[in-house]
Amino acid sequence: MPYYRSVGDIPRKRHTQFRQPDGSLYAEELMGQEGFSSDSSLLYHRHLPTAIVAAEEHDPPAWTRTANRPLKPRHLRTHKLDSGGADPVLGRQPLLANDDVRISYVVADRPSPLYRNAIGDECVYVESGTARIESTFGSLDVASGDYVLIPTSVIHRIVPTSDLVRLLSIEATGHIGPPKRYLSVRGQFLEHSPYCERDVRGPDTPLLVEGTDVEVYVQHRRGWTRYVYAHHPFDVVGWDGHLYPWAFSIHDFEPITGRVHQPPPVHQTFQGPNFVICSFVPRKVDYHPLAIPVPYNHHNVDSDEMLFYTGGNYEARRGSGIEQGSISLHPAGFTHGPQPGAPDRAIGVDYFDELAVMVDTFRPLDLCAPALSCEDTGYAWTWAGRTTG
Repeated sequence: MPYYRSVGDIPRKRHTQFRQPDGSLYAEELMGQEGFSSDSSLLYHRHLPTAIVAAEEHDPPAWTRTANRPLKPRHLRTHKLDSGGADPVLGRQPLLANDDVRISYVVADRPSPLYRNAIGDECVYVESGTARIESTFGSLDVASGDYVLIPTSVIHRIVPTSDLVRLLSIEATGHIGPPKRYLSVRGQFLEHSPYCERDVRGPDTPLLVEGTDVEVYVQHRRGWTRYVYAHHPFDVVGWDGHLYPWAFSIHDFEPITGRVHQPPPVHQTFQGPNFVICSFVPRKVDYHPLAIPVPYNHHNVDSDEMLFYTGGNYEARRGSGIEQGSISLHPAGFTHGPQPGAPDRAIGVDYFDELAVMVDTFRPLDLCAPALSCEDTGYAWTWAGRTTG
């Protein structure tokens, strides 16, 4: 994250003696990205963060990827998936994936185990409900509309605090953060950015939990491992740095508008390795006297476009079957745009009440089994109103 935070008790100088009340040393842990040449944080543990007493391979539920063939637009109805409840990590149902990112959906009603993603950062979007993100850095309370950015290898768990919480998870193979064009060379949000440091929430107090022989599930580049730690990893009395879990509400995204319809990059919120995440929020729309507020037909020749509809009324999609919780996939190689009649209906409209999360990937997205199980197979033909079969 591009700004510094200090939480709890830390010594005045880094890498110097910092003693516990009994005279023993606190154990330092430096977490750093890109070979300690980028963002980092320094944590102070009561116990050694390296002390494990067991390790065994873990086999999560198998999942597969199927190429989008024949190439066509897809409509997934996530609310048709099993909503009997699961945990927010091991219960994720993968929908779309490529070698850079995996997008999953889960309806959770119980806490996840302690978990560490050692492959890349995660961005978790809260569609509905509330939850608490507990980690070695502290805790964050999140609610509908919140994005949660969890850096690579942070031990954490997700605890629903409502009966059910619906989450869209975006798991990267690298790091996710604000677009570089929003930041100064020193990492400050610039004035043209649609959000800033005041909109970002991070842990503000240590989370101290006692316990021994504590299980932690680790997803890594060669599979999964279940560790047993000698002491609970939530034993950090203080930390400082630029690397930590943080939350940002889509409701704090300030839309960028113009006299005529603006292209998708104005909605960009985060960037990851070979993908971007965008936010479509309620906003005043185009004010040229001859403007057509809905999108023009467009073809992003380098990207697949996934859009998760999470609130309001999405005017451009009226008549297509899109509903709350829908996901549309418009692949590179296909020109897409508003549904028939939408441009005429939009003329004279000055405000759109819509909420959606978009992921554009620069490599093709494959379909996973849960996606195929909730697909609206008639979506591709809704622009023409018919198919030849």
